Amino acid sequence: MLPKISVITPSYNQGQFIRQTVESVLSQEYPNLEYIVVDGLSTDNTLDVLASYSVDQLKLITEKDRGQTDAINKGIRLATGDILCWLNSDDIFLPGALQTVGQYFAQHPDSCWLTGDCQIINEVGKPIQGPIQLYKRLLRSLVPAFYLGLTNAICQPSTFWLRSAHQTLGMLDEQLHYTMDYDWWLRLNKLHSPAILTQPLAAFRIHSQSKGGSLYGKQFAEDYATLCRYNTSVPLQHLHALHNQLTVSAYRLLK
Repeated sequence: MLPKISVITPSYNQGQFIRQTVESVLSQEYPNLEYIVVDGLSTDNTLDVLASYSVDQLKLITEKDRGQTDAINKGIRLATGDILCWLNSDDIFLPGALQTVGQYFAQHPDSCWLTGDCQIINEVGKPIQGPIQLYKRLLRSLVPAFYLGLTNAICQPSTFWLRSAHQTLGMLDEQLHYTMDYDWWLRLNKLHSPAILTQPLAAFRIHSQSKGGSLYGKQFAEDYATLCRYNTSVPLQHLHALHNQLTVSAYRLLK
């Protein structure tokens, strides 16, 4: 029997993309799905779009929150699935993603978490930054302790984990605004190394209003501080900082 998967979408003013996100989840036709959308009282057309879906399709929570991480944690607390993930309101699942994930966990009951490949797309859904996708794919073929120390090579929307992990590790860190995912991977990795799937499971969207499309300085400063919280190796910290500098330069060239 396939495990129950709970998908959580934190939502705020992404009316341009939210229907694509929701449809990418519902069109999976996964037989044991729980879909929770947590909206922080959007002021654009997001709530109108979400209101077009029935309670049988998704569970909608609309209330003021303290930011994205708080919204995700609300969804985690409500979730009843065996497997959890979050899909941001401008990202999408690729066809067959949940079936692949469900079958993997059913066949590997000892696995704690898995991550797959991830496309990078622009506002209109066109694949971009192919070299970066390939680079991260190559990194994930190495030892997790190395690539998680060097950089966050894990694709957030393509990553799934056991809900029971929260009993040991607690919730996402709400003090983090950019690297709550990286922090969570580092904590999960202390329990178990991730299973690596080469199949693309999702698409991460970069656009003018996304965190991944701006604010490089703040994002990478928080990223570096997150690494230092869990790894005291000075050489690795220096290597991580250098990698961040090179990454910022690469993103600016590809922009």
